[in-house]
Amino acid sequence: MKFFIDTANLQDIQEAQEMGVLDGVTTNPSLMAKEGITGKDNILKHYLNICNIVDGDVSAEVVSTDYDGMVREGEELAALHPQIVVKLPMIGDGIKACKYFSLKGIKTNVTLVFSPGQALLAAKAGATYVSPFLGRLDDISTDGMHLIEEIREIYDNYEYKTQILSASIRHTMHIVNCAKAGSDVMTGPLSAIKGLLKHPLTDIGLNQFIEDAKRMKL
Repeated sequence: MKFFIDTANLQDIQEAQEMGVLDGVTTNPSLMAKEGITGKDNILKHYLNICNIVDGDVSAEVVSTDYDGMVREGEELAALHPQIVVKLPMIGDGIKACKYFSLKGIKTNVTLVFSPGQALLAAKAGATYVSPFLGRLDDISTDGMHLIEEIREIYDNYEYKTQILSASIRHTMHIVNCAKAGSDVMTGPLSAIKGLLKHPLTDIGLNQFIEDAKRMKL
């Protein structure tokens, strides 16, 4: 399973990259605003800064909700850097734009997916990635992980090449469960990725090794 980090924070991206496990980045307008990135030129420059840190795909989201606007924005984003993936909303014009980009060989990520039917449409339109938001489903007392399992079953049934990019990851167990469910990619905060490092027995064991090494005067 690929590890993406869901942020626009360059320091977090750099730290994840230095861990040696980062495969890509996802962003959205909310994450850009959180970092104080405003204005078209600054946003485009920020995408380039991200691409210069990571080796893998970087999802850059359009803000238009009409077909012509999404195509115009998407083409501009795709021209920025070969790593850019055009991120499109799961709406009618978004699926139409997804088909347009897939025919042109431009990578896409269909986002805000909350049902198996939506994921099926994205795959039919040739999406490179589909982003089901499991954490937001959990927030409304719905089993988000079950959605990942359903999409995996549908894609396997028909051998769709679209990759399941499990989004809205909130914690470490989300990552583990996504891996068990067969998600192709997960995207979440640095804290969730670093959480995989933690286990009390690891800390206890390491402390014991250190103390024993001191007694042996190593």
